[in-house]
Amino acid sequence: MAEDKYNLKNPAVKRILQEVKEMQSNPSDDFMSLPLEENIFEWQFAIRGPGETEFEGGIYHGRIQLPAEYPFKPPSFMLLTPNGRFETQTKICLSISNHHPEHWQPSWSVRTALVALIAFMPTNPNGALGSLDYKKEERRALAIKSREAAPKFGNAERQKLIEEIHEYMLSKAPPVPQLSSSLSPEEHSTNEEREAQASHQNVGEAAGEGLLGPGVGDRIVDEPHEAPLNVNPISEGGSVSEQVPAGRSNEQLLHKPEAKVQRPADDRLFTWAAVGLTIAIVVLLLKKFMKANGHGAVFMDGS
Repeated sequence: MAEDKYNLKNPAVKRILQEVKEMQSNPSDDFMSLPLEENIFEWQFAIRGPGETEFEGGIYHGRIQLPAEYPFKPPSFMLLTPNGRFETQTKICLSISNHHPEHWQPSWSVRTALVALIAFMPTNPNGALGSLDYKKEERRALAIKSREAAPKFGNAERQKLIEEIHEYMLSKAPPVPQLSSSLSPEEHSTNEEREAQASHQNVGEAAGEGLLGPGVGDRIVDEPHEAPLNVNPISEGGSVSEQVPAGRSNEQLLHKPEAKVQRPADDRLFTWAAVGLTIAIVVLLLKKFMKANGHGAVFMDGS
């Protein structure tokens, strides 16, 4: 792409050309997007359906229109490939699109927006503008069909770029997993749980980048956090009360039996001292008694 024909003093043009270089030098297996040669504000893109969902293996083309104030204003998105989640050739309503400019951040780019769009694919549409709610079997059939050929859209320049992107995505895409109709209800339920888990993981990754804002039809609900059952609330005096063992109430703790008082070591020493003193007195008295008897015997012999 020749840069000399663009106004490099324009901040939007300068930013877009930087993103083009980054997209070409660091391609992804999950998406590809490039602008038209004659209009770098219009990009064609294709994303790969997220794994472990009914979109897995699908190649979904679309168009991005960047505003003249980019990156300070958000782009608009339009899907061109039938997919069962978004209407085709209709500007879709997401928290990363121009329908919600209050959520857009200038630090985001075409690359980060495409990552968020992939994460939005398996989420609940909730009636958002440009959203569809097809059954999983219908979406899976559309995913398989999306690989057959690139969609037809616009003039020859657009079509050429779309087909080039499609060939690139096909070279990176894994085979489409087939959905067996012979699965038992239990197996279907297990697959649905696994798909929901993968969907939440993808949404969580995009939310970590701040891309999944509270847009229409793309809401994120915080899970309630339960307080630990074994910790009492802070008392009125401002100090934290004791931890209550499981199965015991505060009232039970108020009537705890008093602990037995253990005899100190000093009491035992006192007892032994008393015994020793008693023995000493007895020995002394015995000596006096024996001495007295000895003197008496001598006196009698001398008489």
